[in-house]
Amino acid sequence: MTPVVLDLPFTGRWLVQNSPARRVPSHGTTLMGTAYAIDFVGVDDHGRTAPVRDWRTFLATEPPGRFFAYGRPVHAPCDGTVVAVHDGEPDHEARRSQLALVPYALGQASRVRLGPAAIAGNHVTLAYEGFFVTLVHLRRGSLRVAVGDRIRTGEQLGECGNSGNSTQPHVHVQVTDGADVATAQGVPLAFRDYREWPRGGAGSTDHAEGVPAEGAVVSPLPR
Repeated sequence: MTPVVLDLPFTGRWLVQNSPARRVPSHGTTLMGTAYAIDFVGVDDHGRTAPVRDWRTFLATEPPGRFFAYGRPVHAPCDGTVVAVHDGEPDHEARRSQLALVPYALGQASRVRLGPAAIAGNHVTLAYEGFFVTLVHLRRGSLRVAVGDRIRTGEQLGECGNSGNSTQPHVHVQVTDGADVATAQGVPLAFRDYREWPRGGAGSTDHAEGVPAEGAVVSPLPR
């Protein structure tokens, strides 16, 4: 299937995780339309996700506001019509510690049973060229759009948060063949006009279109 090509939904630098360039399904499951989904974690110019590492980083949870991604604007990656908006889910504590991740992982099945809101958290879905583009884990209270709004590429939808099934603030992007993520199937995606710094490599490469590699850092090309 030809991928749906999008703009990156942010400015600045973001670390790529769970990329479909590495494997499909990218998140290890096809549930809730996630087969080709991709995650982006905001970083600084040194590739750090947060400016602080202390005892909480290794032994406990951390406040989401500690992370660079938290509160960064999230923009529409395409023109479209808003067909779903969900807000009100809390931005919970972040977890980099293995000790904190174990109980979180054990609760995964119960979150799935609670349905899409418990997994996606606060999110927006846009109808675009017969497909549906969903941006997930947004910050509670930051959403700026309503169902029925016509959106242009680059318009701010909300802010990056840590709601739903998220271990630290990040943006999850997926494309599906239906608006209801409980039943929709994932659709391949790609991005246009971005710069990529490979994991562990020197220098960067500009891409007119592609799927960012796992562990790379990306940012939109200036226009």
